[in-house]
Amino acid sequence: MNMPASHPILSPAEARTLETELFAGDESAEWSAMTRAGAAVARAILDDYREIGGFPTDGRVLVLVGKGHNGGDALLAAAEILEKFPAARAEVIFVFGIRALRPLALQAWRRLSDIARERGATVPAPSGRYVLSLDGIFGFQFRPPVGQPAAKIISAANKAAVLMRAAIDLPSGLGEAGATFQADFTYATGSVKSPLLDKACGVFAGRIRYLDLGFFSGKPSHVDVRERVLLTDVLEPLRGWRRPSSDKRDYGHLFVIGGSRSYPGAVMMSVLAALKAGAGLVTAFVPESLAAAYAAHVPEAMWVGWPETPEGGLALEGSYLLRERISRADALLIGPGLSREAEVLALAADVVKTSTVPLVIDADALRPEIVGGGNAPRILTPHAGEFARIAGENTLADYTRKTDAVVVLKGAITRVSAAGDEFLSFFGGPVLARGGSGDLLAGMAGALAAADPDHLLNAAARAVVWHGRAADLLARERGQVAVHTTEFLDFLPAVLRET
Repeated sequence: MNMPASHPILSPAEARTLETELFAGDESAEWSAMTRAGAAVARAILDDYREIGGFPTDGRVLVLVGKGHNGGDALLAAAEILEKFPAARAEVIFVFGIRALRPLALQAWRRLSDIARERGATVPAPSGRYVLSLDGIFGFQFRPPVGQPAAKIISAANKAAVLMRAAIDLPSGLGEAGATFQADFTYATGSVKSPLLDKACGVFAGRIRYLDLGFFSGKPSHVDVRERVLLTDVLEPLRGWRRPSSDKRDYGHLFVIGGSRSYPGAVMMSVLAALKAGAGLVTAFVPESLAAAYAAHVPEAMWVGWPETPEGGLALEGSYLLRERISRADALLIGPGLSREAEVLALAADVVKTSTVPLVIDADALRPEIVGGGNAPRILTPHAGEFARIAGENTLADYTRKTDAVVVLKGAITRVSAAGDEFLSFFGGPVLARGGSGDLLAGMAGALAAADPDHLLNAAARAVVWHGRAADLLARERGQVAVHTTEFLDFLPAVLRET
């Protein structure tokens, strides 16, 4: 399997072993890593804050500090923010007292003190309103119980008036009822630790961001880890020069089958996304009553009118239209806006069973009697309900071990799985929680599969990361609420220009 660019998700014990190997007790190396972590957390916070209008320049920052490196990361992140915003203030709570600080955490406190000066203070408890609460009490090696006074401070911080709550690595107190920090964002520094993905953690972790500090640079270790986090490096093949002698056929010909009078918009969005994702050619088979309007709106695609059922879906009698053209296709997307008519679903089952090119199967075509047919390699793009419909009691890993499919399980954390391996994407966010975002993803996956039909796992991972990063940029530019779904497409070019 050609593995997408990713890093392993580690247990706390594995993360500790990795850091011991990296630093070997060298405090200068540990301080360098802590400095990078603090800077990365600060940058990520300021980037995420853009979704609600940007960091308030004169805001108050609450920093919760334990004894060790986690507290040091929080202190250095606060220092970075105060250095950038001269009118901001920091209030620091040392949960176990300043004297309990380990040497590097104490060094981080001195750095914050130097920057904050009259803008910083130590306080016994939260009071008033804060623009940010930074949780650096416990690191990934925390073991319950929380104990006092940590439980009291965590409870007070959760109740305080705070605009954004951010945890570093893991929310402090995780696993202890009534004493867990409630984060809006959790920033995993250096590596993603597996407790962050436990279902019990989800309500406390908020949105997860992975901050790569170079811990895996040049390291072939952990290649056997079955759960991994996707990196934006998966997009590198799309960022280079295209060959001067290339033409449209070099970038894939995608066929799209979908649409109905009941759901006319979905297939249009998939086609738009496929074109924007770089497909050389797109041919869309749609109900004949809609084809002319589609062609007028998107003339870059080739629109083929398909005979309709009385209800406005694709009729079985139109199958000849696909058969006489299929030799031109590199991949085929079926499902967007298809409808649930029995005749339409029978058509979808026949298309999948007889396909000679790789498939992307989406939406109403995600049914066990459809997705299991034929021998063509395939990408399935279900949300949780659709996955339950096709997989029954199987877990994602079990299902992909038993089938040859690549599955993109969409959700707050989207998982791309093949042969039991899972690749997680933390990109995107609530801005994706709107109709049509899945149709865009399906179109992108189809385009990338057509461009690289021999590597469907990479095509799927690439589509998911690109889609999620575009959502991040959209939310930071225009907010999470007042946007149209198709506005995602405007941000696809910017993702490829990121450095």
